This record gives sequence, structure tokens and C-alpha cells, in this order.
Amino acid sequence: MRDSQSASPAFELSVDQKGHLRGLEESLLQSAVRKNAAKVAELLAEDFREFGSSGRVFSKAEILAALQSEDTDHNWSLDDFAATQLSESLVLVTYRATRTSDDSPPAQSLRSSLWALRNGRWQMIFHQGTRIPPF
Repeated sequence: MRDSQSASPAFELSVDQKGHLRGLEESLLQSAVRKNAAKVAELLAEDFREFGSSGRVFSKAEILAALQSEDTDHNWSLDDFAATQLSESLVLVTYRATRTSDDSPPAQSLRSSLWALRNGRWQMIFHQGTRIPPF
């Protein structure tokens, strides 16, 4: 039996890969990208699902439709970003997101996404955001 503390992970992301995935997450929070259905459609897999904070499950088509009418007068920041490679083509990303705007108090959420490498590009296959009280 191997000592779990000395065992090296079977899959390990490079700094560049982790940075690329962070960039993809950040792009999905940018107003210009969120309003561009074609760009969002590239980043979300056809079988994408999101568990909303309401408990509702959203499909890719539902997310694309919802983003077109979204209020985009806010900014986002990411903290505590982590990426764990689960297989050669699957990565779990987690982070704390903070949304700020001029006309409302900051809102924070814990977020997790699964990114799959398909046909040479990363696509999000799952996302969940859970609202948390501001720190």
C-alpha cells in the first residue's frame, strides 16, 4: 500500500493549463462575452448543465437565452482559484466569485465547474454557484 502523502498525482495541470482555465472562467463573467451568444456557445458543451442557486437545473439553451436579457452593469473578481485534473481530459475548477456594481452591495458565491477537453478545446460541461454571505 502506498503512502498517500508521498504518492504523486496521476494527472497534474501545468501552470499554463491552470492559467488558461482561469482565463476561460473569467471570460464567462465578462459582460461582452456574456452578451455574445456565439462565444458562450463555444465555451459551453452541448450537454452542459448548471445547477442554479434556486435549485433549478439549466441547459445550455436556457443559459444562452437567459444571458441575453441579463443586467450586465457589474464587475466580477475571482479568489481562491483551484484546478484539479481528474483525468487526462477532465478538470474540476473551484473559486470564490465576488460581483460588484455601483447600485448594489457586493454579492459572493462559491463556484465549481467541470471542464472537458473535447476536439482539442476546453468546454464547460457543468457549473454550480452557491451564494454565500460577504466575508
